Amino acid sequence: MLASAALVLLMTPGLAFFYGGMTRSKSVLNMMMMSMSALGLIGVLWVLFGYSMAFGNDVGLGLLGNPFEHLGLSGLFGGQYLEGDAGEAVSIPLVGTIPATVFAAFQAMFAIITVALISGAAADRLRFGPWLAFAGVWATVVYFPVAHWVFSFDGVTAETGGWIANNLAAIDFAGGTAVHINSGAAALALCLVLGKRRGWPREPMRPHNLTLVMLGSGLLWFGWFGFNAGSAVAADGVAGITFVNTLVATSAGMLGWLLTERIRDGKPTSLGAASGVVAGLVAITPSCSSVSPVGAIAVGAIAGIVCALAVGLKFRFGFDDSLDVVGVHLVGGMAGTLLVGLFATESTPAGVNGLFYGGGLDQLWRQAVGAFAVLIYSFVLSIVIAYIVKAIFGLRATDENEVGGMDESEHAESAYDFSTLRVGGGLGSSNRPIVTPGGTAREPQVTATTSKEG
Repeated sequence: MLASAALVLLMTPGLAFFYGGMTRSKSVLNMMMMSMSALGLIGVLWVLFGYSMAFGNDVGLGLLGNPFEHLGLSGLFGGQYLEGDAGEAVSIPLVGTIPATVFAAFQAMFAIITVALISGAAADRLRFGPWLAFAGVWATVVYFPVAHWVFSFDGVTAETGGWIANNLAAIDFAGGTAVHINSGAAALALCLVLGKRRGWPREPMRPHNLTLVMLGSGLLWFGWFGFNAGSAVAADGVAGITFVNTLVATSAGMLGWLLTERIRDGKPTSLGAASGVVAGLVAITPSCSSVSPVGAIAVGAIAGIVCALAVGLKFRFGFDDSLDVVGVHLVGGMAGTLLVGLFATESTPAGVNGLFYGGGLDQLWRQAVGAFAVLIYSFVLSIVIAYIVKAIFGLRATDENEVGGMDESEHAESAYDFSTLRVGGGLGSSNRPIVTPGGTAREPQVTATTSKEG
């Protein structure tokens, strides 16, 4: 579980590479900072009260955990840590068979990556300070309660958990609703409040570095095994099937996206391959414990095709979802969650049959209620939070700063320093003797303070 938590943590730097490569070069650091800053902000909030809101005992109707029950993770780390000489059992608090602190750390990584995902819809125009304000409030009033709805099962971390997990009995093994539909709906709300980038969609705004995009997608795929298989909270058969399903669904998602590009545009692209990887990962996240490996291939392929088509919706409806968070995470999360109702089979750990396996519509309607409840809740609250932050701090960069690039205006930095190609750096010098006007050769003089940096 410690290794799985570390893998999920790696997904956030992977997302920073993925998003950073997709932006223009003048704003890549700002884009990467919005992902990386989630590590700092949400990590602190999670320990202070986020875990308690998500996994504390329910305060009513399955909507929220008690925010005061585990303030600062109190009650999760007291007890005997090592076995005594007599072999008595370790008495630290456990979640299942693992220490409660390990479970809290694992779930913290989910909160971090969910917030980071939202930022892709706001590339090139959202100021950094207001982003942190939005992210902190959003995590508190949206993510932490939704995590309680979806991930808090009765009798695990608390006596009473959330309504989706227990009363509705919708299947979301690793966060199709809590992570992807949740972040995708928030991304749609945020880009609507922000407005379009200057020049979009008339001007081409192509990714500035596709090698970073490919690197980021690889790191996301690698970390996602901790995301999905780690959600089994054990090294057992459940982890095994979720690992295999994550592998094959992602592979099929890539192929589905590339096939769509080949038919529609005539050429399969590296950006399409990377995006198909993410689409497959997103779709299999809720369903990896409930479908067979063949079903996982179907889920991934469908998601790759559907998401490849969905990313074009922003041009049709006029919302500037800069890096396709809505098209991949909202649509992919919805697809993966609803497809449980079709492809689930009782031979898997979830033990439920979907429509295609004789289960009728029972599981499908449960999946739909859970998916749309999270979508509506997240979208409405995100709109409200965005307008409040806009009224207090302002959200958007000035026209001048947007044109000049968010890296310089927000961070006083540039991702790529080409100054040494213009001045200094030794490009105009060599060790050849200097010939004076009189024809006398002498060695070049270098002062004691001269350096490569100088």
